[in-house]
Amino acid sequence: MSEQGETGEAITILLVEDDAPTCWRLQDALVKAGYEVRSAGTLGEARQALNGGAPRVLLTDLRLPDGHGVELIRETRQRFPDTEIMVISALGDEESVISAITVGATGYLLKDAFPTDIATTVRDLVAGHSPISASIARFIVRRTQGAAQSSAEPPPGPVLNTARLTPREIDILWGIAKGFSYAEIASHLGLSRQTVPGHIKNIYRKLEVHTRGEAVFEAVQQGLIKL
Repeated sequence: MSEQGETGEAITILLVEDDAPTCWRLQDALVKAGYEVRSAGTLGEARQALNGGAPRVLLTDLRLPDGHGVELIRETRQRFPDTEIMVISALGDEESVISAITVGATGYLLKDAFPTDIATTVRDLVAGHSPISASIARFIVRRTQGAAQSSAEPPPGPVLNTARLTPREIDILWGIAKGFSYAEIASHLGLSRQTVPGHIKNIYRKLEVHTRGEAVFEAVQQGLIKL
């Protein structure tokens, strides 16, 4: 039985991992769970696979033999805005995390804290959650708090006009940050499921972002919400 998305079609995954044993283990678990999985071991192979059509989910390592996974994330986000993108990497440094989230990753898991049930994690990702390793979440919070405390001057760059966000939009931002699905946010706020994407589209436009990860990062950095 295949794992199906909201349209009833099978959920397709492009798995990009150059370590063969890890790739086989992940692919085996995902296929057994009913997903349709294509795999690639290099950046070039991944690009070739994308030419065959948009996957519903991209799971990618960052260190690839012929390039960096951030390049792949950026290209995938630009070509296929609806594809969910999650990093699976041993890299947990600031540059890697921020770069991946900024260009379009919606989840970030460290290999040393990898969940035992990858199929469930992918299902959560498709449902609108943003799986992030606990140490990564703490790192993002510390980074934003440290930036606020170390500077007495206003941060450089454009200043966010928080007054442009309505209380309803801030409530939805909080729901996104907590990893709730669109359906759960709608239920919690007494909205119809169909109105939530419209609010999120407005939030993205006002914050000048393109992904849930970017929206959460900007919201925390600007003090709109607290995790």
